Amino acid sequence: MRKTAMRRKWKILVFLLALTATACKKVISVDLNNVAPQIVIEGEVTNAKGPYQVKISKTVNFSATNTYPPVTGATVILTDSTTGVSEKLYASADSGTYLTRTTAGSPKHTYALKVTVEGKQYTAVSKMPQPVFLDSVTFALNFDFNNSQQINAVVNFRDPPGLGNYYQFNEVVNGRQVPNVFVFEDRLSDGRYIQQPLFNDSAYLQKNDTLVLTMNCVDENIYNYFFTLANVTGNNNFQTATPANPVTNWNNGALGYFSAHTTQKYKLLVY
Repeated sequence: MRKTAMRRKWKILVFLLALTATACKKVISVDLNNVAPQIVIEGEVTNAKGPYQVKISKTVNFSATNTYPPVTGATVILTDSTTGVSEKLYASADSGTYLTRTTAGSPKHTYALKVTVEGKQYTAVSKMPQPVFLDSVTFALNFDFNNSQQINAVVNFRDPPGLGNYYQFNEVVNGRQVPNVFVFEDRLSDGRYIQQPLFNDSAYLQKNDTLVLTMNCVDENIYNYFFTLANVTGNNNFQTATPANPVTNWNNGALGYFSAHTTQKYKLLVY
């Protein structure tokens, strides 16, 4: 899930952190080219067949190119806390990517990820929810502020009774990842049939485009991460709130996230 757009969001986050640190002074002077690099860990376990991967990199200076140094030499341990079974991930060349061999993700299981690198240890925990099935993907014709025609995908599914269901959606159009952040919770729609457009202001769909839409059922921590990330970047498609730095589930100052989630994909032509 590491995409160029996501990396640009890390630059925005680093800028906001630097700005906050000097906000009490009358004159703000921020040297964006000398912000200390931070560890970024992005990992996931799903109910789909593995291997699952963990990617580790470092942030770069604000004016640098979008080349994020991979972090090698890490020890990465994934534990199914429900069964007590652990696995040490193996490194894939020198790419900063670490892969599982045997773990099979299961709904309702809790997973813990421990990363030891450069003398520091980082841990994160995530519980995989029960899957909520996506009934269908349809399309709606809308008009933007310039009265231009816009096609948006609409996800259709039944939210199960009981609060605490959280959803994340990803779109790939003609092989290109759409950078928008799509998240949804059932606080105002518990137990209802959901027909939610995924409003897309950066890469409008066109008829006969190929769309791959992914629906992930995530836990609350991961919902909060993507929700606050959307606010930081001004890219929240469902709700509005005061912008805040992304809320990571990693400890010890690491950026990124570790998500145990269910996943399903739809591939279809836009009509």
